[in-house]
Amino acid sequence: MSEKYVNANGVQLAYDEFGNQSDPAMILIMGLGTQMIAWPEELCEQLADKGFRVVRFDNRDIGLSEKMHNADKPNLLWVLLRARLGVPFKVPYTLKDMADDTVGLMDALDIDKAHLVGCSMGGMIGQLVSAHAGHRVLSFTSIMSTSGSRKLPSPRPEIMRAMTRGAANSEEELVEQRVGVFRLIGSKGELAPKDDEIREKVRRSYRRNYHPAGYVRHMAAIAHSGSRVHLLKKIDRPTLVIHGKEDPLAPVEAGIDTARHIPNAELELIDNMGHDLPRVLIPRLVELISRHAKRHQR
Repeated sequence: MSEKYVNANGVQLAYDEFGNQSDPAMILIMGLGTQMIAWPEELCEQLADKGFRVVRFDNRDIGLSEKMHNADKPNLLWVLLRARLGVPFKVPYTLKDMADDTVGLMDALDIDKAHLVGCSMGGMIGQLVSAHAGHRVLSFTSIMSTSGSRKLPSPRPEIMRAMTRGAANSEEELVEQRVGVFRLIGSKGELAPKDDEIREKVRRSYRRNYHPAGYVRHMAAIAHSGSRVHLLKKIDRPTLVIHGKEDPLAPVEAGIDTARHIPNAELELIDNMGHDLPRVLIPRLVELISRHAKRHQR
């Protein structure tokens, strides 16, 4: 993989591409504190083979994109408590800022319109782009994301404890932390990832870049966003919602709720899928995403 860099919305973003630049663009937006390499290359290559110019990128403050070193690192427990109580608070940057980064990336790459595919927090960012800059969106696919409605069920306490644990002091400590997290939130049954596979992915990510402060600021941006139900109702772009029936981080009700509030959205629920992108599901995900996008090329 050979990363490239552009200035987007005043932030330097790292990205790479698959496929032909003359094909319709498809922008992949990754989730909370997660680098673009979490989009499996196999998935990117297969989408490119379906006739798309596939672009994945590191969100601001993570991976090889620009870090917000001068920004405060919020107290995560304080932020989550204020969000739960509905008490206003400030954050270093918002999900809307990250949505503007996505549009800025498109501008920098001379992409007028694109198919957006967002995973988890990336789905939230895709919601904001589709609501505020729908004229730039050909279609939108939301994977394991949520509307942010406070009426939705919350993750179990042990999951929240695992997600808000302090930064690891070494590669090995991070590996064991992430294996524990994936055991809690990952897919089940035949879709469940193997521990060795998780360890390899975590090591690759750690060695590429490890920036826990960015993870904290991403989570603060999510908490600050609150409910986006009112924005979902404004989306007029063709939308596909993909969600796992066994997702304990964003329970399946979150996917159902997202599809319910976006006019004419399609909903695809997948048995045994948790909050991850299992390798064995890649062919099915490619088929769902590409079929949806091909139906809405203009």
